[in-house]
Amino acid sequence: MPWFSPGLNKEQITIKKNCMKKNTNKISAFFYRCFPVVVLFFFAGQLYAQEDSAMVEAPLKPEVRLAKNTFESNFLMDNQTVMVPKKGSLEMAIQHRFGTVNNGVKDMYGLFAPSNIRLGLSYAPINKLNVAVGLTKERMQVDFSAKYALLKQTESNKVPVSVTYFGNVVIDTRDKVNFRYGVHRFSYFNQLLIARKITEKLSAQVAPSFSWFNNVEGYVNSKGDIVNLMKNGHLAISFMGRYKFSDKSAVVINYDQPLTQHPSKNPQPNLSLGFETTTDSHAFQVFFANYYGIVPQSNNVYNQNDYREGQFVIGFNITRLWAF
Repeated sequence: MPWFSPGLNKEQITIKKNCMKKNTNKISAFFYRCFPVVVLFFFAGQLYAQEDSAMVEAPLKPEVRLAKNTFESNFLMDNQTVMVPKKGSLEMAIQHRFGTVNNGVKDMYGLFAPSNIRLGLSYAPINKLNVAVGLTKERMQVDFSAKYALLKQTESNKVPVSVTYFGNVVIDTRDKVNFRYGVHRFSYFNQLLIARKITEKLSAQVAPSFSWFNNVEGYVNSKGDIVNLMKNGHLAISFMGRYKFSDKSAVVINYDQPLTQHPSKNPQPNLSLGFETTTDSHAFQVFFANYYGIVPQSNNVYNQNDYREGQFVIGFNITRLWAF
């Protein structure tokens, strides 16, 4: 007789099957609960791996850094510079020219001689563009001008120079007896400024220009024809350099060469040498130059001061810049 009965063995088998069924249900429940989490982590890992791979395969482009402070002001002595203030900048300018120094103590080297002055105001409504208006004592001229930055030099030298266009319209507001027609009051100036910051201390600029006067001097010959003493259009070129000997101070030099030959009264070239000091919002320049005029086309077309004869004037420029 066996030590266990068949009925008892059947009951034990049933209990074992029930236990296995319960355990299987627990495992199934655990699997169904955990499966979505496992899938989520799996896909998240795949996405992270793809993003990480994309970052490795396509690195960010390096930032383009522009050369800064090629010059410290809108203009230098008698010429515009390649610089255009940033958007929202307002600048006031005072430009003054004394008389020629070659009379010596008779007029205290031009300080007591009749002087020329310009008051100007400029504003940058958008990036790269500057517009200005000014009043000049000589010929009672009112000028309207615009300057636009076409190219800007980069530190990497991918763009090796800065290029800016400058142009103006000037109205001679003297009495109407000086003009036959109203349109004769107008003159125009166009200039392409090309500059390079060579080192942190040295900057240079070259600038070809074209001036146009609707009215020039003339006479009536024996045949009754009007003969102009000068051409209406005039080509010229200027060269400018600045060398900084400290963070805020520099020596500056400029030369303007007329190119057009006129029937008479050919203008003389201009040689300028000066000193500049600046702050974050001011620029002050004092210099010797041949140009007595301040409006660029008047200087380029009508200058008769000859540096070879010592016919220099003392001039200064003061600017105040506000950034809004």
